Amino acid sequence: MTGEETRRDNLFDLSQALVLCPPELSGPAKKAIIMLVEEVEKRSRIRWEIATQWPVSDVPVIAVGPASALEDFAGEYTSELLADGETTAPEGYRIRVKLRKGVPAIFVVGNDARGVLFGVGHLLRTLRIRQGSIRLPANLNVTTAPRYQLRGHQLGYRDKTNSYCGWDLPQWEQYIRDLVVFGANAIELIPPRSDDKLDSVHFPLPPLEMMAGMSRIADEYGIDVWIWYPAMDEDYTDPAIVESALKERREVFERLPRIDAVFVPGGDPGWTRPKVLMAFMEKQAALLRRFHPRAQMWISPQGFTQEWMEEFIGILEQESPDWLTGVVHGPWIHMTLAHFRELIPEKYPIRNYPDITHTISCQYPVPDWDIAYALTEGREPINPRPIGQATIFKQMQDHVIGFITYSEGCNDDVNKCVWSRLGWDPDAQVIDILREYSRYFIGERYTDDFAQGLLALERNWEGPLAVNAGVYTTLRQFQDMEASASPRDLKNWRFLQALYRAYYDAYTRSRLLYEMALEEQAMAQLRQASQKGSLVALDEAERILDLAVNQPIATDWRTRIFQLAEALFQSIHMQLSVKFYQAQSEVRGANLDGIDYPLNNRPWLKERFAEIRKMGEEADRLKAIEEILDWTNPGPGGFYDDLGASFSSPHLVKGLDYKQDPAFLQSPMRRYPYWKDPRPIRFSWRGYTGSLNDAPFQMRYTGLDPEARYKVRVVYSDLSPMVRIRLEANEGIEVHPWIHKPVPREPLEFDIPPEATWGGELTLTWYREPGHGGSGVGCEVSEVWLLKSTLTPL
Repeated sequence: MTGEETRRDNLFDLSQALVLCPPELSGPAKKAIIMLVEEVEKRSRIRWEIATQWPVSDVPVIAVGPASALEDFAGEYTSELLADGETTAPEGYRIRVKLRKGVPAIFVVGNDARGVLFGVGHLLRTLRIRQGSIRLPANLNVTTAPRYQLRGHQLGYRDKTNSYCGWDLPQWEQYIRDLVVFGANAIELIPPRSDDKLDSVHFPLPPLEMMAGMSRIADEYGIDVWIWYPAMDEDYTDPAIVESALKERREVFERLPRIDAVFVPGGDPGWTRPKVLMAFMEKQAALLRRFHPRAQMWISPQGFTQEWMEEFIGILEQESPDWLTGVVHGPWIHMTLAHFRELIPEKYPIRNYPDITHTISCQYPVPDWDIAYALTEGREPINPRPIGQATIFKQMQDHVIGFITYSEGCNDDVNKCVWSRLGWDPDAQVIDILREYSRYFIGERYTDDFAQGLLALERNWEGPLAVNAGVYTTLRQFQDMEASASPRDLKNWRFLQALYRAYYDAYTRSRLLYEMALEEQAMAQLRQASQKGSLVALDEAERILDLAVNQPIATDWRTRIFQLAEALFQSIHMQLSVKFYQAQSEVRGANLDGIDYPLNNRPWLKERFAEIRKMGEEADRLKAIEEILDWTNPGPGGFYDDLGASFSSPHLVKGLDYKQDPAFLQSPMRRYPYWKDPRPIRFSWRGYTGSLNDAPFQMRYTGLDPEARYKVRVVYSDLSPMVRIRLEANEGIEVHPWIHKPVPREPLEFDIPPEATWGGELTLTWYREPGHGGSGVGCEVSEVWLLKSTLTPL
């Protein structure tokens, strides 16, 4: 083979290459060779030969091995490579391209066994592979090592996950291998007993057997195995409970071939006082190290109240336990990583535990997510958020040793790869990561198109859906890829996931526009009630509203969504429906069940219509209809803000920029409940805006009439009803004291003390009862009216 034959368009042809490695290669480095050959063959149908001696013929060579064994595989280039580059950074590697008689010789040299593994991963991400063709950029020259020592993802084999519970061990090995290719060096397992069912109709193996198998796979690849092990028992001061809990853990610790660390969350689930929890953990640590002597023990103060947090910090400062390795920052810790680092003694490193899998009721919700998405696609949709995840990632720099992400399935697959690559190189560009993802997982010809499609899916979720016409453009782009896709492409679950999202987004927008228009037409009928008669107007308005069901639109898109859901179940056991695929619940990724959820006030209006029809007098019926029409009307000189369902909240005091506060720890944000309210409530009440933990939430009004009196009418969410809420005007003027929010919710009215508006400006501030900890919710508002009184002060 001549040099001209192997190099075209600045790409080397490696179709006839040979893989060369040291003869005594073992462990993760040997696994790396197998991974390289198998993954290339899957994509090209070409199987490279593996050799331990340089070939006599002039064929391309891919030489792979650790720096310590260069003399065993580098041949005539040994001296040159020994003198070339840093070889001590853990997990680092070099990739060099040399010309040997005009034919390429590619060297992947790991600083250690893991370096070989990750070097091969880099090569796989870089290769241009098509059926019958393997090419490599001729200018490839890499020397790199990871910025963060821990880069992992939680892989929970339990019933509530939206796909994992149906995977067998070969599927798990493939997925772990995929994560390794993008730089992950750890996985986190979940024990047989957690905050979930003990069994699942989807399980191919019993939980402990699967857990042991996954530990073995990770060990073969030489990556770390963590266990997320919650302390859920009622009372760890009871010796019998402690004995039982340790017996349960012993079975796990003894069975798993590899455990590098155990992480005990302080909450979600579990609710044990720090001094009691840590006393139990000390016993757990001793037991763990009987079977895994070098294993680490970590804790997170998730959900701790202020009192408990102070107790926890006090234990670390005063007792400085040596059995504890480090502390985890995760969901339900309502302070920034920087502040957390200030509180935790330097002796203890911090690991990040970011939630990358959820969209609402979570640590990092999608900012300003349209309610139409929240009610249909829900909390665990297919959620590529590459730009958002990169923003979240940047919040952790300089404070942690790395991360293991919180995940509930492969719905967040793109996010995992973004985190893995940024964990290796925080300066990596998101678009380059997505191109690697698309080239490696989808196919070389999709490198840029699919990458841009993933960015477009993220843009679909930005701002008001009703005005985001780009959603339809995104669908057209994916339909173009779909139309030219091969049968093999159409079996690729990552390709199918993106198609599912593109169709679902577009279908949801079409329904939103349709149902908004239907509601406006229905309101037009109600406005004619005094001329037509109330009952006629109600009947006609209801008939129009019911067209959403009786004359649905975009039915071809809906059909395609169901087809894609079936394909995803068949390929990766993704359970997008409770009814069809036995998902645990709709909130656990089964958003096929929410695909037709009403996107207007139809349920509330139909209930009100039924109540109005029961009224005996026409005058009463007309008055009730006027109340519907005037719901959002604050009257002359008044103001209305919808803080639940729309983007119409001009008086909301904004917080920090998303890049500064992606967890909304110091900023108000629109949120949605974990479970959809089954009651026929107003559309605006299905969402709310508020603040977390003890941060205040404010609205500001200017240009008020200083001689007028005002009232505030407010609808509170009934989320966390036991947490009280207080409202004050300006600085310290009480509007209402600490109160429990009404359940069911209803509008409440309060007088604004006249001294609060004498200057023509008003700031309303809501406070959540302090010190509660937990999820941090409780201070949320759905609607606010500032009503100008007809009376003026004397």
